[in-house]
Amino acid sequence: MKKINLQAKKLQSRQLPTIQSIKNIKGKHILVRVGFDVPIKFHQVVDDFRITRSLLTIEYLKKKGAKVILLSHIGHDGKESLRAVANHFNRKLNIKVGFVPDIENPATKTIVNNMSDGSVVLFQNLRRYPGETTNNATFAKKLASFGDIYVNDAFSVSHRKHASIVGIPKYLPSYAGILFQEEVKHLSMAQQPKHPFLFILGGAKIATKLPLLKKFLKIADKVFVGGVLANNLLRKKGISVGKSRVDTQVKNLDKLIQQKNLILPYDVLIANQKNGEVRSLKNISPREIIVDVGPRTRKSFQDLISKHKFILMNGPLGNYEDGYSKGTKKILSVLSKSKAKVIVGGGDTVTLVSTMKLEKGFLFVSTGGGAMLDYLIDGKLPGIDALLESNNKQS
Repeated sequence: MKKINLQAKKLQSRQLPTIQSIKNIKGKHILVRVGFDVPIKFHQVVDDFRITRSLLTIEYLKKKGAKVILLSHIGHDGKESLRAVANHFNRKLNIKVGFVPDIENPATKTIVNNMSDGSVVLFQNLRRYPGETTNNATFAKKLASFGDIYVNDAFSVSHRKHASIVGIPKYLPSYAGILFQEEVKHLSMAQQPKHPFLFILGGAKIATKLPLLKKFLKIADKVFVGGVLANNLLRKKGISVGKSRVDTQVKNLDKLIQQKNLILPYDVLIANQKNGEVRSLKNISPREIIVDVGPRTRKSFQDLISKHKFILMNGPLGNYEDGYSKGTKKILSVLSKSKAKVIVGGGDTVTLVSTMKLEKGFLFVSTGGGAMLDYLIDGKLPGIDALLESNNKQS
């Protein structure tokens, strides 16, 4: 905990360089790393939440007369194209965005050189190029050659040591975009939160969630745990979880289950062909699988939430990918109406927030998944370090 506070103090003492501090932007080529890893179906953007969150940065630079070059990845293997995202800007967001299909094509340099002030282009999926994920210096220099200034507005991938995150800042003056600044500002609130503080933790990746649980059991007044991690904790308490998903590699849970501020589900749903069947924790048979929190647990959220001033939530409470989202939807609904300052994040959680159109009900909705977790644990990210270490010469 001391280490984390030291990291937070270090960041405060070395302020992030921001785009608002850049002088003489007009006519400059600005490389903007954005997080446009959005779902695409039939060549159409299904959910543009992450796209719209970067509009403040894009529009700010456009109004200043910059020549904006957007850099992003989409998907894991590089097969997806960002052309659908460019089309979405033009058709749905009323922002003219050109699309550059191949970064390595010599014609790309000509396109960039011919950009007019205030114009925007989107480069092809960065993960089509091996140098991106390996942080290849040659590829980073190639990307940097297209710009005069670099802006990181992709907090959601700033836990990755990729060329577009940590490579480019070595070669260009580098700054944090508006969304990036908002992410750091709001997630930093969890380092020294207002009390009473409630932390709600769900999701399936125990390896990344467990350090977060250990940290916030020391900080939060109450910690509610759902998802796969809850299965492990229930089993450790001697409660049968049937054939529910658990991580057998997780050890040393004894001290965690003894913490008085830890709250686990009171009842659960087990899988069936419909919407799940309710089970008390005493009646889960050896062949049943827990898929969500139960109605008694969902009902308890109202009272639990009303007792706290600051609430942080990360991850769904059930098997969201299999359609079991009642518990998560219920808690998001209650949280959106709460008087508390509420911050939510995590990939699946954010998707539900967007689908339910609850964005305005929260103090902040983080675009980060793994980045949010890493920042909450350590108070730092490779993308932040790259900006702080960059030679930010005012142009």
